[in-house]
Amino acid sequence: MAHCHGLSWQSPEPKATNYPIVPEKELYRSLQAILPKETDLQDTLNRGMLRWTLHQKVKNNPANSLSLVWVLVKELEKAERFDNRGIILPLLHTIMYAIVQTAHIPDELYKRVYDICKRLLILPHPYCAIGLSYTRQIKAERSVPGLRYQRMVVAEQGLKNDYYPCQERVFVLADPDVFTGAMAEGLKRDIKASNSEYEDFVSPYDHMCSVVQHTLQAVLGEECNAAELARGLQATCVEPHFQEVLATVEQSAEAGGRDRGLLSSRLQQLYDKIVTGVKSECVSGGSLHDCPLPNPEMSFHMWTNDFDLWRELGRWLRSSSTDHFSLSQDQDDGDMDEMRVSEARHSVLSNDSGIVGDLPPGLDSPNMSFPEPPVSSTPAFGKRDSKLSRRGGMKMKPTHPIVLMQETPDSRERNGRRGSLPFSLQRRTGNGATQNPFPKMQRNSTARIVVMGDDRVLGRLAEAYYYLRKREARRLFLTVRANLQFYYIPVCSAPVSHDNKHQSVRIPCTVGSYLGRADPWYNCNVKSLGATLPQLTTMQPTTLGKPKEPFVSDAISYYLRAGQQPVYFTIYSVKIICTSNSLVEDVFLTHVELVFPDFHLIPKSLREKQRKSAGDMCGAVATLCYKEAKLSGRDTNRAMPVRTSAVQIDAIPAKDDEDVNCLTVTLKDQPAKTKNISPNPKIRTSEVKICAMGGQSITVTLDRDCRRTYKHVQSIEIFPCVDPSYSVQKTFQSKVAVGDEKSGLSKYMNKGLPLPINTFSGIIS
Repeated sequence: MAHCHGLSWQSPEPKATNYPIVPEKELYRSLQAILPKETDLQDTLNRGMLRWTLHQKVKNNPANSLSLVWVLVKELEKAERFDNRGIILPLLHTIMYAIVQTAHIPDELYKRVYDICKRLLILPHPYCAIGLSYTRQIKAERSVPGLRYQRMVVAEQGLKNDYYPCQERVFVLADPDVFTGAMAEGLKRDIKASNSEYEDFVSPYDHMCSVVQHTLQAVLGEECNAAELARGLQATCVEPHFQEVLATVEQSAEAGGRDRGLLSSRLQQLYDKIVTGVKSECVSGGSLHDCPLPNPEMSFHMWTNDFDLWRELGRWLRSSSTDHFSLSQDQDDGDMDEMRVSEARHSVLSNDSGIVGDLPPGLDSPNMSFPEPPVSSTPAFGKRDSKLSRRGGMKMKPTHPIVLMQETPDSRERNGRRGSLPFSLQRRTGNGATQNPFPKMQRNSTARIVVMGDDRVLGRLAEAYYYLRKREARRLFLTVRANLQFYYIPVCSAPVSHDNKHQSVRIPCTVGSYLGRADPWYNCNVKSLGATLPQLTTMQPTTLGKPKEPFVSDAISYYLRAGQQPVYFTIYSVKIICTSNSLVEDVFLTHVELVFPDFHLIPKSLREKQRKSAGDMCGAVATLCYKEAKLSGRDTNRAMPVRTSAVQIDAIPAKDDEDVNCLTVTLKDQPAKTKNISPNPKIRTSEVKICAMGGQSITVTLDRDCRRTYKHVQSIEIFPCVDPSYSVQKTFQSKVAVGDEKSGLSKYMNKGLPLPINTFSGIIS
């Protein structure tokens, strides 16, 4: 038993390896079973489970992990020789995840993986982008073994230290309309089991012990006796050793790992210090102990009407951040909108006017040193009365638009495909840091937001993200402290039967289907998880003594760690004018449905009779004004009257051959003459406005969410959402600029506001 700062803690007993060594042939067969194939249809539902099973084999036995890395290296080199690009990225994601969990990797193996990643730099996007990211990681890991594991555990578990201040938090947000009853309870139970390591609580000191054990094994290799090290950590206080390991590794990482011998010698001395006096029954060396990578701390929330994303992120930062900012004591959580950040302004009552002549006697002595004011070259102000001189003021920090501008990718491409067009039909993908001329601020906190549900929850995420940016444009708080990363797991709800219809309606997951087509590895590991989630969360443990394996949280953890390539989806603004002349503004992401209730409630058979009797004319009369989107970028404004009973506006393409970043307007129940010309008339546009005529009204539903339905609408206007930071900068520029309104920072800013959703590989064309 060891005592650390008054806390009693005992290191866990050395784990005996109960998992047998898996032959390489079996690892090869398991690997081939999880790789995506061109003929994949329904069998992708099982690939996520097979990948999890493979990683469980290597997670519990270091020998299996090293064998898997060798197998993956051979398969990657084989895929390069045959130019089989369909499996290169899945193999690369798998090997990088296996390297983190491997106790020790020979330098020769590091070199072969590094050469593979470096050869990807000559391939097109996204291979070059992912290859560059993994090349940097392998180079750092080769110079300082165990660096990724150490940083990952410290950040994800929030371990307090003085050398690596980064911290992360995972927020799992589920749609209550999808996760109901046993399904919601099963998901909560899975995440709870992951955080508490089944029934045994894993304390921060246990994680510190794992970091020390893994780092020493990764650097020293076979020279480290794992059994002696585990017993030595059990007999001593681990926190000082943990701090020393972090200091040594981070100093070596800052130096670029140029002095590998110094790192090994310092850790060897620490190892000798830990194992001193520990009796071992085995000789020096031996098999290494496994240090499984724990899942990150997750908080589960049902996204009800009372849930506020900005408020929840603010609570986390306030409770865990080491920055010196505070809230007023008389503010409760409901008044966080008016949060006063001490870094932005210090409200201190002062009787000092700032003029030196007003200082009390004794404080204006020559021994007092103040910053001297700048001397102007103008003769009239060359000499100033010292009694009226002011002390140096505060330095201005970057303005709000500059900080927010660093968070969005630049709208201009460097490869000349888009030039300076204000709107592009090609969807953005990849890390925006390489395309943004303003580098991002270095922040120590990262909030990983995972949303689970159908199109409705993504609509709420887009709405929350827009209002978060709008609030940050007024007063910075989250943006200067935390990075926001968004992840999406598509889960469809059960079919819902409506009273006026005999058929059941299932809310689709159009974004999940699109990402599954764009990224095959996302389709195998994330989309398939959403399809099997209703059955997995309701399954009961097979044995009463041991809780269920946390498969869902393990799959989420893999998605969070390997999914680093975002795909950007345009958020659209909606201006609705009701029949009472009131104006309503909202945003949507995937779908808008417009229905003329006076005609839509008529049965279809009766509408067909009316159409024939009225000379092929049917539906309500409306005016349609839109900007036709063209690949050339020369959009044209068009206007025409239409007769229709409903209008469907989609922002996400349903097929691969229609992958364009624009709105698709579909008119339902068109006249027969129009159908002879175009059986399914569709209009591609970036902006559209629809006005009801003849006293008719429109019912508008955003993102298929009945909670976001507007009735008695006279007109609706849809256009790409403008980033609040752009609006703030444009307003400021209009006050000080003369002439061109695009001068200053405005010409460097992205006018639109995209929602980035992380995937494994982005869009593979």
